[in-house]
Amino acid sequence: MKISLITTTYNSAGTLRDTMESVLGQTYTDVEYIVVDGASSDGTVDIIKEYEPRFGGRIRWISEKDKGLYDAMNKGINMATGDIVGILNSDDFFTSNTVLQSVAEAFFDDIDAVYGDIHFVRPGNLDKCVRYYSSRNFRPWALRFGYMPAHPSFYARRELFEKYGVYSLNYRLAADYEMMVRLFRKAKIRYKYLPVDMVTMRTGGVSTKSVRNRLQLTVEDAKACRENGMYSNFLMCSCKYITKFFEFI
Repeated sequence: MKISLITTTYNSAGTLRDTMESVLGQTYTDVEYIVVDGASSDGTVDIIKEYEPRFGGRIRWISEKDKGLYDAMNKGINMATGDIVGILNSDDFFTSNTVLQSVAEAFFDDIDAVYGDIHFVRPGNLDKCVRYYSSRNFRPWALRFGYMPAHPSFYARRELFEKYGVYSLNYRLAADYEMMVRLFRKAKIRYKYLPVDMVTMRTGGVSTKSVRNRLQLTVEDAKACRENGMYSNFLMCSCKYITKFFEFI
């Protein structure tokens, strides 16, 4: 069972080596690694070329201008030939070398997608967890309250994207959330939770960069629910921030 793993990059020279080393360190090797670069100017492409021989033909990459993060993800999905598709961001890395092995084994069950946990670290201290995001208690009905499985831990069969579409470019910050609503609400996918800390993420994502972005994200979350036939509103989607408080604890 081949896994297509997608990393999108743009001026990611400071973190990309950690990401690629964690992919190379995986015990599961039936992996097609796809890197979609947005025409970086900081040496990112040089790093991709440096690592290319170490993948032994298992890496494919492009470098060209795009319309943003979700457009780059869509390019990667369209390039994918694996049975399963997942995304590993260029400033993140796998928490252990058995993550993809756990993902592959989970798909031997009759399911469409799997997801697990992630944790956050500060860029200056990668060994100290400052927030733990567990997807254990996720249920599809919780989407109306802005809660979704940790997106960096989400792996789905490629055929789902072919049938239900890729990330919507109508969303600036919440296209991953809209994808979750679409798949869980409309497609009613069969899923499985893995009690595994799958990804280590550096803090400082775009959606949490400012209060304005958080407000915009919540507006888009509510829009995603409405457009996919799930009742919600701004206040309901704001409930997710209550659970985030406990993640820091």
